[in-house]
Amino acid sequence: MCFLQQKEPGLRGFFLVLFLLLFLGALAGNTLIVTAIGLHPGLHTPMYFFLTNLAVLDIVCTSTVLPKLLENLVVKGGTISYQGCMTQLFFLTWFLGAELLLLTVMAYDRYVAICRPLHYSSRMGRPVCVLLAGSVWAVSAVSTSVHTGLMTRLTFCGPNQIQHFLCEVPTLLLLSCSPTTLNNVMIVVADVYFGVVNFLLTMASYGCIIASILRMRSAAGKQRAFSTCSSHLLVVTLVYTYILPGSGSSLENGKVVAVLYTAVSPTLNPLIYSLRNKDVKVALRKVFS
Repeated sequence: MCFLQQKEPGLRGFFLVLFLLLFLGALAGNTLIVTAIGLHPGLHTPMYFFLTNLAVLDIVCTSTVLPKLLENLVVKGGTISYQGCMTQLFFLTWFLGAELLLLTVMAYDRYVAICRPLHYSSRMGRPVCVLLAGSVWAVSAVSTSVHTGLMTRLTFCGPNQIQHFLCEVPTLLLLSCSPTTLNNVMIVVADVYFGVVNFLLTMASYGCIIASILRMRSAAGKQRAFSTCSSHLLVVTLVYTYILPGSGSSLENGKVVAVLYTAVSPTLNPLIYSLRNKDVKVALRKVFS
């Protein structure tokens, strides 16, 4: 059994309410986004198809961690079994990796829409979108299978208490009494690919987008072009602001980063896309009416 350390009793009630609100907000917001896009034919475009995938990822990501965290805040001495820990590790790593890949695909979609508008229908047709989305889920699934498989080969001995509220690879490696060199190498490879490479590709897409917008003569055209990618750019900025600096940081900083990407980010994403997007606002009003 892996024992998850909790906060002091005086803070338990505060964190219970906080994480419960974040969990319910993430579920409600992302479910509304998926429902609005699904019921509104005008939103059946590549951009909103990828946004639907992002909302689904946020739902399953927060559902992987927060219910167990809430249980541990309610029940003193919360524990998680070895099988439960490996399951949480598998799905959490899967969904987080897929989200980083999906943000890169969404940046490419905006690049084609703004910089290559005449080729948009051919480059971003439905088969291409399905292939890109499927690749996002599949590539991340292969990566998490490798990490989880390497973790299951390790032997854990000594203390079985982790200084965290979820099962992550770096935290669990501290409990292993087996050689972890291969695990550490794969962590570096995954960080470089999912973090650095995808960040550079996203920045390259937005570099071309900004250059294309600046070349436009019409102020209205510039505003319209920027409005189509401003929400995604804001989400990308928030994600990489805490993902990249959080890599390899201290344990306490790692906890803060984990809270951001498992609770705060899934709650903020639907707000960002709904508040800054007129089409989504119209679709949401139709849902409520």
